[in-house]
Amino acid sequence: MTTSLPHNLFVHHVLFYMPETVTDADKAKLLEGLHLLQQIPSVKLAHIGTPAATNRAVIERSYTYSWLCFFENAEAEADYQQHPLHDKFREQYARYWEKVVIYDSVGSAQGELSES
Repeated sequence: MTTSLPHNLFVHHVLFYMPETVTDADKAKLLEGLHLLQQIPSVKLAHIGTPAATNRAVIERSYTYSWLCFFENAEAEADYQQHPLHDKFREQYARYWEKVVIYDSVGSAQGELSES
């Protein structure tokens, strides 16, 4: 089954930078928190990633985790920002990063999402 993408798709992309002194346990805790965010109902699709092994001068690879999620529209993303699980994430997991960079964008999407 395929689903057409909404005309006013909202994309929220967050890069988490952890300190140089980060431990594997710290990484695991932040990853646990990111998985918590996937439970927010307004998140239509989410991807948690780490830097790929690509090597070109224009590629930013100094972040620890990438959190990329898609919403039907800006209102759905606003619901996500105000959801209690998002509040819990900020309260319990913010100590694990030293910097966050966020890219939000809206616009038309091309193609379809497959649902399994």
